Amino acid sequence: MVRIRPARPEDIPALFGLVDAYARRGLLLPRSEEEIAATLSDWVVAEAEGRMVGCGSLVWMSPTLVEIRSLAVAEDYQGNGAGGAIVQALVRRARAAGARVVFALTRAVPFFERLGFAVTERERFPEKVWRDCVRCPLRERCDEVAVVYAFPEDEA
Repeated sequence: MVRIRPARPEDIPALFGLVDAYARRGLLLPRSEEEIAATLSDWVVAEAEGRMVGCGSLVWMSPTLVEIRSLAVAEDYQGNGAGGAIVQALVRRARAAGARVVFALTRAVPFFERLGFAVTERERFPEKVWRDCVRCPLRERCDEVAVVYAFPEDEA
């Protein structure tokens, strides 16, 4: 069973290791331990079988727009629901903090669509482009797709 909880300072080395494994394969932008520590309150971790099996974080682009990023699940635990549980926890956390729109840039479009996200134009999020994409080595040949989750108005 997967349990999602807020990240704690003692999680930083494991968070770094998980994100770094994805970054070395070109699947995520790298995050230093210092960057993770500075944004620790924005991270959640998935635990199962007594260990961290996944993580993800929120990055606020404006008071109502937030990105899900650094979503990673240990290779030996993929397919067990950890990724979906992390995304759902981050969406709930974003909503509770006042977000109106949650987005992600991803190559895993079907995964996000199963969670209620829809494909949209990347140009919809210039904040992301200027904050992160400018330092990405793939920026000129990016193959990520923007997906967005808009909360129904009656949830406001």
